[in-house]
Amino acid sequence: MKKIEAIIKPFKLEEVKDALSEVGVEGMTVTEVKGFGRQKGHTEIYRGSEYTVDFLPKIKLEIVLGDSQVEAAVSAITKAAKTGKIGDGKIFVSNVEQAIRIRTDEKGEQAV
Repeated sequence: MKKIEAIIKPFKLEEVKDALSEVGVEGMTVTEVKGFGRQKGHTEIYRGSEYTVDFLPKIKLEIVLGDSQVEAAVSAITKAAKTGKIGDGKIFVSNVEQAIRIRTDEKGEQAV
């Protein structure tokens, strides 16, 4: 099993969710987060004063899948989240040793 963590722009969430549904992803966890990468935030002007916004709003998706679904899910996220501009985000894939469904005690891929 693998865990996919994707950091995307907030306005791309619906497109990514729809793309993942099309490739058979049934569940995910979505969190509103803030952060920055190479872009280091940006400056804005409010009431005539300029200030720096260091942490930009992002969406973090967490998805645990069987190994056979990972490539399709990563491809779907990449295509749906891409704008071609700085700050599109990142995708991280890591190993999951065990998953347990609390309600039924199912383990492994059956729990996902």
